[in-house]
Amino acid sequence: MKKTGAQILCESLVREGVEVLFGILGGAILPVYDTFPQYPQLRHILVRHEQGAAHAADGYARATQKPGVCVATSGPGAANLVTGIANAYMDSSPVVAITGQVARPFIGKDAFQETDITGITLPITKHNYLVSSASEVAEVVKEAFYIARTGRQGPVLIDIPRDVQQEEAEFIYPDKVDLPGYKPVTVGHPAQIKKAAKLVNGSERPLILAGRGVILSQAYAELKELAEKAQIPVVNTLLGISSFPQNHVLSFGMIGMHGLAHANMAVQNADLIIAIGMRFDDRATASTGKFAPQARVIHVDIDPAEIGKNIRVDVPVVGDIKEVLTVLNGEIKVGNHSEWLSTLNKWQREHPSLLIRDTSELIPQYVVRQIYEATQGDAIVVTGVGQNQMWAAQFFTYIKPNSFISAGGLGTMGFELPAAMGVKLGRPEEMVWCIAGDGGFQMTIQELATIAVENIAVKVAIINNGYLGMVRQWQEFFYGRRYVDTRLWNPDFVKIAEGYDIPAVRVKSREEVAPAIDRAMDHPGPFVIDFAVEPEENVYPMVPPGKSLSETVELPRPRKR
Repeated sequence: MKKTGAQILCESLVREGVEVLFGILGGAILPVYDTFPQYPQLRHILVRHEQGAAHAADGYARATQKPGVCVATSGPGAANLVTGIANAYMDSSPVVAITGQVARPFIGKDAFQETDITGITLPITKHNYLVSSASEVAEVVKEAFYIARTGRQGPVLIDIPRDVQQEEAEFIYPDKVDLPGYKPVTVGHPAQIKKAAKLVNGSERPLILAGRGVILSQAYAELKELAEKAQIPVVNTLLGISSFPQNHVLSFGMIGMHGLAHANMAVQNADLIIAIGMRFDDRATASTGKFAPQARVIHVDIDPAEIGKNIRVDVPVVGDIKEVLTVLNGEIKVGNHSEWLSTLNKWQREHPSLLIRDTSELIPQYVVRQIYEATQGDAIVVTGVGQNQMWAAQFFTYIKPNSFISAGGLGTMGFELPAAMGVKLGRPEEMVWCIAGDGGFQMTIQELATIAVENIAVKVAIINNGYLGMVRQWQEFFYGRRYVDTRLWNPDFVKIAEGYDIPAVRVKSREEVAPAIDRAMDHPGPFVIDFAVEPEENVYPMVPPGKSLSETVELPRPRKR
């Protein structure tokens, strides 16, 4: 049966199990939007900026572990997706971006709203397509979803000229994908796994570094079995948070630039690092030349390009985390590292990184801890980047799998609000808290309209310190307190939220925090809390640039009188 390219696209999306799409329509994508009413299975969320569409699709993908879909028209619409696509690429998030393009005869003629979006996104997608005929659409969609969700997951873009959307072709949806040049390795090499097991069995001070790959592979049970069977302490990268329950006796928190002091000490004193689904990025390792100087390194990752890229590896294992750990757990012996664990517990007591200083001022650490106390960890926390991100990573205890969703590799301000929207739509039964800085919040603040219209029950906590906080902290530490252009003039966030018919409250004191959080959680729809916090509060611990994890700067302690 013949269908238009737009109908083939919609039918293919339904076949792939798509339920929600985020986007904004425009001339070059109108034939697709004109077709949406024929497919009520596809719920379209009209965002207020295409960047919000990409971030919402990313949040949806992370929450559901299914590809998220965003849609835009040609030219500026497609270009506005770029930041969100790059964010998804850096964080290995399966997103399928669909863009309209000018009609085929006008491509390359500088037509109105023409942009070479496949050329622009070549470095930030796993693959992209410029579709040349309606007969290609079904196969392209099948391939795009397969590429996005397999191997190291990531974004794929499909660019469809307007006349292709209108052209008719026979609709045949392929049963399988045939991509000879794309064969992700999922099963780890048995000999390499045996070598890894030998190192684990012979180590005295082993340490597991769990990254986002554990979450992507849903290898929670396998990671826990490895840690408990061999009695190995677990630390996390930023995006590895919520891959291992933080109330577990073997959990020792986050490592890195703002990692916990004792966790960084553990890395620097371990004799074996078991890196699982992480890429040794600079924010986790600090100075790579001084990283884990006493340790042999096992690196398990599905992407062979990451192994050996930043850190020398003794035993590489390429494969899907869940499959590799299943085999590895059968090879390792029951372990006893009580002395090593005792040392880590001692360091944790002697180097407390999660103290909330006793002050009458309203400080962000107290706010985040109160959100945790109110939810008892039964929530998903979504952040952008900056001080708000680090306080959310540190002072909320993540117990549930995949409950911390944040902009990691690209460090994108403005990710938090639209991503939280996507998370809530993907997991509507969950309590979703968006913890935002006042700077990042204003970058995508217009998505409050989308949240209001669609009644997406996201709870927003604005950590309002009147600064671009993390930049200000660097200016304080390394630029002589010259606060050049980091002071923010902020609007009344309560009035703005109320302008969108979203209830909101401003909190200025510690006594107001818990009641405001309770009120937000009791409200059935979206709710905004503007927390007016201490302007020059800093994030500790901190590893200064160029330094090693051994040179972690800890929270200054009050002097004893």
